Amino acid sequence: MISGVILFGYFTTCVCADGVADVVLSCTLVDEGVGLGGMGAAFSRTPATLVFRDVPVAPDESLEMLTPFVPSSVPDPDLILFEAKVSSVEIPSADVLLHADCNEQEVLCEISRYTPHGSQEGSDPAYFMVSLNVEAAEFSTCLILQTVMAEKDPTTLVQKKLGLPLSQSGSLLTEVIFLVFSHIKSVSAPLRADVLLNCGFKQHEIPLSQEVAIEWRLQHRGKGHKVLEMRTRLDDAEGHTVVSAERRGSSMDAAQVVGEGNVSVTLSKLKVLDAGIYICTVRLGLFHAQQVIELHVVQLPNVSLSEEKLVLKTKSPQTLSCHCNKYYPLDAQMEWLSLSPTDTEPVVLPDQGSLSSHRQHGDGTYSLSSHLSVPPSVSPGTKITCRVSHPALDAPLSVSVVVQSPEAGYEITQSGECLGTIPT
Repeated sequence: MISGVILFGYFTTCVCADGVADVVLSCTLVDEGVGLGGMGAAFSRTPATLVFRDVPVAPDESLEMLTPFVPSSVPDPDLILFEAKVSSVEIPSADVLLHADCNEQEVLCEISRYTPHGSQEGSDPAYFMVSLNVEAAEFSTCLILQTVMAEKDPTTLVQKKLGLPLSQSGSLLTEVIFLVFSHIKSVSAPLRADVLLNCGFKQHEIPLSQEVAIEWRLQHRGKGHKVLEMRTRLDDAEGHTVVSAERRGSSMDAAQVVGEGNVSVTLSKLKVLDAGIYICTVRLGLFHAQQVIELHVVQLPNVSLSEEKLVLKTKSPQTLSCHCNKYYPLDAQMEWLSLSPTDTEPVVLPDQGSLSSHRQHGDGTYSLSSHLSVPPSVSPGTKITCRVSHPALDAPLSVSVVVQSPEAGYEITQSGECLGTIPT
């Protein structure tokens, strides 16, 4: 259960010791309340800081340019400062956080109060869910923080907004006990291919539970359904693994779930209907966390012209068609260009002809045609090009034909024998 408080972060700094670094996230505390007249939700925003302590640093990492984090010498119960130990649960790819500030990458950090399943809200210890996302980087993780019990005496400060005891330095001490992560935010795969959607989990060195449940769901256009579910035990997977696959061709490796915390799912023979938002949910005892991955199913268009050679008649225009076949998704653009013998660069034709309606095939792919009327006044030697742009293409795809005069409309063998005119 999630309620109450959200932190929104936007950059990082670091302080380092031998082999470890303290990653500091500057955040905003968003406290959810009740709107005016009891309608809707109102939010208050307060500056806050989240510090990950003892994040491992690679041996070849340069520590000289990292800025130290120094807490205030006078603890302030109005300030919101989280300290989170990550020594027992290592954050995968934490180096992305370490360098986000230098790489001018925005770090999005959301923190909300978390109530484990079956427990009472407000009980000790307190829990928080942290969602971290680095823009323009393949980094996404969701963590569960547990407050560390602090000795209370008459001098102990209490954080005013959260109502929790602070350390002598004025921070709220926590530790990471569970996290779910993914190394990808979105992936594109061709129609009828196989794809791996990455997701994994880590837990405290003292196991929270030996029972784990993984569920993959697909959300697309407002509808959702379960793809695959697995329940197993981390101490005896062979005798306790139950798998329910509602999407034919979906699979997960139970041995990797137990041995590595790898809950990635494989989808084989992709269809158009497989595209959408996939939610990976891992439940470990009383705790759960999620990751979201977007899958794009694509199919490259097959582009062709109706004519291999264009021989213009002397009086009437000739229709040249460009066919863009079997592509996905729907977003395809077609345009006509012309390059005359006297020009060095092609120009977009003012008359772009006419487009057919989109045709959808049984496998969900689309086809589209464009028809151009080429007047007889076009100079022989002019190259006419059909250029297609589509999300599945790294660059536009072009096909061309060269306008020929009627006198050139003969096919000549290597020996020079005339075989006849080419029909137009």
